[in-house]
Parts: sequence; C-alpha cells; structure tokens
Amino acid sequence: MLKAIDKWLPAYLGSALRRPRRAEGPRHLLFCVADHYEPLGRGVDRAQGLAMVDRWVQEYPSRFEIYRDADGRPPCHSIFYPAEEYDSECLDRIGILCEKGFAEVEVHLHHRDDTAHGLAEKLTTFRDTLHHTHGMLGADRRGDPRYGFIHGNWALCNSRPDGDWCGVNEEIDVLLRTGCYADFTFPSAPSATQPRMVNAIYRAENQPGKPRSHDRGRRVCAGSEPPSEVRSSQLLLVTGPLALNWRTRKWGLLPRVENGDITEANPPIAERAALWAKQHIHVRGRADWVMVKVHTHGCVEANASILLGESMEKLHETLKNQYNDGSQWCLHYVSAREMANIVLAAESGCEGNPHLFRDHQVFLPEISGRG
Repeated sequence: MLKAIDKWLPAYLGSALRRPRRAEGPRHLLFCVADHYEPLGRGVDRAQGLAMVDRWVQEYPSRFEIYRDADGRPPCHSIFYPAEEYDSECLDRIGILCEKGFAEVEVHLHHRDDTAHGLAEKLTTFRDTLHHTHGMLGADRRGDPRYGFIHGNWALCNSRPDGDWCGVNEEIDVLLRTGCYADFTFPSAPSATQPRMVNAIYRAENQPGKPRSHDRGRRVCAGSEPPSEVRSSQLLLVTGPLALNWRTRKWGLLPRVENGDITEANPPIAERAALWAKQHIHVRGRADWVMVKVHTHGCVEANASILLGESMEKLHETLKNQYNDGSQWCLHYVSAREMANIVLAAESGCEGNPHLFRDHQVFLPEISGRG
C-alpha cells in the first residue's frame, strides 16, 4: 500500500469527495475487462501459447454465453495483444472469439530504450497488420484504423522512476499521430507509474521534454466536446477503479489497495464488484453512466483458471443480480472501444441509454456476433 502513496492517495481521497451522492433515474453500469493478453510472454513456448489461446476460444463462449446484459449482449473480453509477440496464427484463432461477439482486439506494447520514431514505426506496423491482415481494430468515419492502447509495465510516457521500459517522454503525441483513440493503462498503483489522476476520465497532453505527461489532465465533461485541434493534441485516458479495501487488511491493520486487477490471488468476488461500482467513475455531468474497467493478465495459467472458471461465473451472477434490475441499475457489457465511444458520446452531449452509443465514433467491421 505504501509504495508511491504520495502520488495517488491525495487524489483518491479527492475522488471520494467528488462521488455523486444521487443520480436521477436508473444508473447504467458499463463493465469492461481489459486483458494484458500475452500468450507468448514469460518464456512460454509457441505450442503452449497456442494451446492457451485455444483454451480461451473453446471455453469462453461455453462458460459465458448464458450471461446477458440489459441489451441482450454477452460479456465482451477486450484483448490487448502485445505487438512484440505478434503471431499470425494466434491472432487468427482469437479472431474466432471476435467473430462470435465475445472479444475485441486492441494494442498492447512493451518497449524500452525507444525513440519517438521507433515507437511510431512499431505502432503503425502493428496497427496496420491487425486491421488489414486480420480484420481487427475499429475505424473512424474516414475508414482510418483506430486503436485502444495499454502500455506494458505501466510505463506510459516514460513514467518509471528509473526510465526503463519506455524511453519516450512524448508518447502521447506518438499515440495520437498513429490513431490511438484512448489509453486504458491505469490504474497501476502501487506502482510508481501511477498518475495523480485517480478514478477519472480525462484528457492529457504532451509536456515537452518531460516524462509523465499523463500525470495530470483535464477531466472530461458532458456536453463540452473540445474543438478538433484540442482533440488532436490531448489523449483520452479511461482509468479503472482505485480504492482502499478495508475488508481485506494487511497485518489486520492496513487496508489493501484495490486496483481492479483480477488474479488467482485476488479473484473477482462480490465485495470487490461493489467497491468498483462505488468509485463511480463517470464523465462529469453524466453521473448516471458509471464506468467499471478492470484488468488482468489472462494468459497466465493461474489467472486463466479464474477468468474461465467458477469465480468469473459468480461475478457475472453478482452483476446480474445487483446491477441489472432495470429500475435502479441497468448493466451493459462493453468492450474498451465501446466504453471509449460512450465517453465520447457523453462529451458531445448525448444522454439516455448508453447502449445507443457503442459505435459513436470508432466503428468495427460488420461481424456476425454483434447485434
């Protein structure tokens, strides 16, 4: 808990004070799982990696197709696939999940000692491969490919104190130039990479010559869509819940950090789901749209057993029973792309049922599993 506490605890306390106490009409819970999906990482050989992907393709639909949100949609897993682990066969198999409407693919990247030019080349190459070779990623109204991003090792904008696992202070500018519509890296606490923006949806811009450009930013507000020149210089960051969990204490005294990470050691129990929703992450002025983005490393064998097993089934039962009664709450399973689209819709003044804005600005190719 004490690691980098100076970066996030004051902001967390501020976010608690800003939580809306009431919202008119039913609240909409938008639930997204952002997976740092690394089938070929951690020394795993290719055969093992392909076997893990096959397990996801076979087990995810059979486990979770019975769970439906208020719109009749099943859970959609957002797979942030690492560019440095590119494997055509892995992605073709993941494509089966996408075609059935159970997953979408976005961009993940681990890089170190990099330059702005080198980073742009990596992102552009992988973006185009995903989009043109595999039919993945969304596109804007002009047809240009767009992507969501998660930085490996949490080190967005060269934010580690030792400067490792990045090297590019101006990463925000590179992401914007290469078609990134939003970053989904955070929270990362207790890592020192954690920004001072906590439980927030905000825009940040490059601070020339300095690391951690995402450390502070402008909170997104409903009905205040910025002009195009601002959007082209400020990256949208969609963060997940960060809180103190007083129910599970270290040494029976200190609360543990709740950062939305689903692991074998920290499974998605009902008490955690309540804490995620309690943070009430939303676009200012659109308090009835509550965003819950959790994260995981789904290709770690122990985590996969949680994500494809009884623990996750119980979480979906909790979401159904407590957040989808139609009067107090309506549940919406969303991909990372859909969550960002709904944020952008709120920013442009849209209201009502967020389901209507899943494809507000970034569209997917027509595939059979989406309705």
